[in-house]
Amino acid sequence: MKTIKELQDIRIEKRKELDLRVNTKADSREKHILVCHGTGCTSSKSPEILENFKRLLKEKDINKVRVIKTGCFGLCAKGPIVIIRPEDTFYAMVTPEDCEEIIQTHIVEGKKVERLLCKDIDGTIVNSLDDLNFYKKQKRIALKNCGVINPEDIDEYLAFDGYKALEKVLTSMSQDEVINIIKESGIRGRGGAGFPTGKKWELTKVVEDSQKYVVCNADEGDPGAFMDRSILEGDPHSVLEAMAIAAYSIGANKGFIYVRAEYPIAVKRLEIAIKQARAYGILGNNIFGTNFSFDIEIRLGAGAFVCGEETALLESIEGKRGQPRVKPPYPAQHGLWGKPTLINNVETYANIAQIILKGAKWYSSIGTEKSKGTKVFALGGNVNNIGLVEVPMGTTLREIVYDIGGGIPNGRNFKAAQTGGPSGGCIPKEHLDTPIDYESLKEIGSMMGSGGLIVMDDTKCMVSLAKFYLEFTVSESCGKCTPCRIGTKRMLEILEKLCSGNGTELDIYKLEKLARNIQNASICGLGQSAPNPVISTLKYFREEFVQHAVEKQCKTLECKALSKITIDEEKCKGCGICQKSCPVKAIEGEAREKRKINQEKCIKCGTCLTNCPFHAIGN
Repeated sequence: MKTIKELQDIRIEKRKELDLRVNTKADSREKHILVCHGTGCTSSKSPEILENFKRLLKEKDINKVRVIKTGCFGLCAKGPIVIIRPEDTFYAMVTPEDCEEIIQTHIVEGKKVERLLCKDIDGTIVNSLDDLNFYKKQKRIALKNCGVINPEDIDEYLAFDGYKALEKVLTSMSQDEVINIIKESGIRGRGGAGFPTGKKWELTKVVEDSQKYVVCNADEGDPGAFMDRSILEGDPHSVLEAMAIAAYSIGANKGFIYVRAEYPIAVKRLEIAIKQARAYGILGNNIFGTNFSFDIEIRLGAGAFVCGEETALLESIEGKRGQPRVKPPYPAQHGLWGKPTLINNVETYANIAQIILKGAKWYSSIGTEKSKGTKVFALGGNVNNIGLVEVPMGTTLREIVYDIGGGIPNGRNFKAAQTGGPSGGCIPKEHLDTPIDYESLKEIGSMMGSGGLIVMDDTKCMVSLAKFYLEFTVSESCGKCTPCRIGTKRMLEILEKLCSGNGTELDIYKLEKLARNIQNASICGLGQSAPNPVISTLKYFREEFVQHAVEKQCKTLECKALSKITIDEEKCKGCGICQKSCPVKAIEGEAREKRKINQEKCIKCGTCLTNCPFHAIGN
C-alpha cells in the first residue's frame, strides 16, 4: 500500500523519465520505441514487432532504448504503427521484418527509414503526429493517454497525473462539491442518450440507502464501434479512477465493470489495472488514509446488444437473462439487487478526472452551448483515414469526413453517414455541414449514439443499408415486448421484399406506419430506436425505395435481384481494366474498343464497377 507522499514521489520521478513521450524537445539521451498494442494493430502482428525490437536491442547490446506497448494511436488505417520518441518519428504499416532495419538505420545510424515514414492522403511524408491532418482538428481528453503510456504500468499512469483527481476529491472536497463541478462542466452521458452526468450522480446521491453501486457500461455493441474498447485497452486506470470518484460522490463502496467477453485485450488490461490499484491501496479499504472504501469487480457479457441498455445490463450482472426492466423506477432509485445504482459508460468516466483537475469552466469552454466537451468517434466505412478520433462537440461532419478522415477513397462521392449505429440515422450530403452535437443530430433525424460513424460513398444502396440494420436489431431483440419482437421482424420482411424485386408502393407505406408504431410502443431504447435507420433513409432517400418498389431497379447494384450492369459508351475509354478484372469473363471487346457486358454471363459482382477509373459502368 502506498501513501499519498509515496504516490506523489512516483509521479514526479516517473514524469521526468517519461517527459520525452510528450515533449519533442526533451533533454534525454534515452529513446522510447512505442508500439501500438490495440486490437487492430495486434491483429496485424504488433506483438511480434514488439518482441523483435526487444530481441534485436538485446542482441546488439544497445542500451538506453526502451520498447513500450501502448494503446491505440487512433490512425488505424496506417497500422501497425511504431513511433520513436523524443524525435516523434511516425512509422506506418510496419511489419515484423522491418524491425531490424529500424534498429540499424534509426537507432544505430541516426537516420530515418524513409520508406516506412507515414504519408498523408496527398502523399506528403510526415515526420510526426502533429504534421498529420488526421490529428490537427482533434482534441484529446478521453484519449489523452492512449498511445502515450503503457496501459499495463500503473506508474506510467501516475506520471501523467493519474489518481491525482481522486486524491483531491478524497482529501479536500465534499460529495456535493464533486457533484456540482460535474454538473457545472455540462458533461452529458456518452453512451447514447446524452443525459446530464452530474444530474444522474445527484439523483443517485440523494437516495438514502446503506448500500449503493457504481457500474461502468462497457458493453459496446454497435457495428463498427470501438471507442470504449480502445479506452479500456489504452488507459484502463482512467476508468477506475473515475468510478472511485463517482462512488465517493454518491456514497457507494462497490463497483462493477460490465464488459463484453469479445474484448480479451481490454479485459486483460482491466484485470491488471485493478490488481495494481489494489496493491497500491487505491482500491480497497480506507483509500488514502480516509474512511472511504471502494472496490471493483469485472463482469463479462456474452455479447447481447440489448445488454447495452442499462436495466438489461443490471439483470445480466445479477445472473439473469438480459432483458430491460420497465421504467420507472430508474436505476438511481432501484438498480442492482434493488439498490440505488449509478451507471455511466466508459467514455463518460474517461473525462471525469480531467474535469476535477482542470475545472468545470475549462471543460464547459469546449464544445457548444448545450453539448460540452469532446466526443470520441470510431470513424469507418468508405473513408481514407479509418480510425479513432476525438473532436470538440460542434465539429461539422464535413470536417470529420474530409479534414480528419481524408475524404472518400477511389474518387467516389460522399453519399451519407450513419451515426448512432442501429439506433441512429443517416445523414445525407446536404447536411455535411451539420455540427456534430446532440441537438443538431436530433433535428435532422439522427442521434449521437455511443460514437460509431460509418461513412458511405455513392455505391451504397440505402434500402439495403436499412435492411442490414434491421437484420441486426431483429437478431438482437430480447423478445420481451411485442412491438420490438414482432414489429421489427415484419419491417425486415418488407425490406427483403423490396430488395428482391417483390415489393410495392403499399409496402413503403406499411414500413413507415410500422416504424412509428414500434417507436411509440416498445419498452426500451433498443425497440424505440430500432426503426431509426429506416425512418431516416426514407426521409432522405425515398426515391431509392420507390425505384425498388416501382421501377424494380437498384442503381447501386447492391441488390442483385434488381441489378443490370451496363457500360456507358460515351464514358467508356476502351482501357480494358473492367475486362481484366471480371472474374467470369462477361465483358467483351477488343483492345482500344468500347466494351460491352454479356448479361447471360454477368454475375453482378460489381468488380468492374469498382475498378472502372472513368465511372462508365452503372445500372
